[in-house]
Amino acid sequence: MARIAIAEDHEVVRDGLRRILEANGHEVVAEIGDGLKVLAQIQQLWPDVLILDLGLPHLHGLDVLRTLGRDTRTNVLVLSAEEGDDFVIAALKQGAKGYLPKSCSGKELLAAVEAVAQGGHYVATGLSHAVVRGLGDGTAKPGDPYDSLSDREREVFHAMAEGLSNAEVGERLFISPRTAESHRGRILKQLGLRSQTEIVLYALRRGVITLDS
Repeated sequence: MARIAIAEDHEVVRDGLRRILEANGHEVVAEIGDGLKVLAQIQQLWPDVLILDLGLPHLHGLDVLRTLGRDTRTNVLVLSAEEGDDFVIAALKQGAKGYLPKSCSGKELLAAVEAVAQGGHYVATGLSHAVVRGLGDGTAKPGDPYDSLSDREREVFHAMAEGLSNAEVGERLFISPRTAESHRGRILKQLGLRSQTEIVLYALRRGVITLDS
């Protein structure tokens, strides 16, 4: 059976997942509700599977995937309310082994966990057409400026989209306000943004934040 970490910010969802998994012999070794804390927990525990929600606070799940990297010892199964092609394709290209909608059954969740734990792939049937349409067909935008942001810059951008000041960004990320301000300036220039409204709209379009964040 697999050792599993759950990255999901809603406690009731984590509880439900844990009960299903433990009732079927799996061990839940960590529950994480903050995107910024996922990497440290995974590198400390190295579970077999990370069940990852994309809509995590403080760092979007796609950016969590990017920081984990493709050579991680932990296989990632995305479990998300986001079912659009762009999210499915982006997650798989960032190294996720599987992708399920939150509307999936417990039976399908267990099948996906088993496949991913063994290093295989699992994409829900209703989402598999996205893979055919998108993976390897050149639909990704070449030269996307967001893709060129560093891991730290993505963390800062997420905080910017939430409306945090330089001092608040520094406090969250353990950097000085001046460093946060420097990151902010580079990010705005790189993404071609000029106002807080533009930052929020850009973040919403990319799914970095959601309307209920």
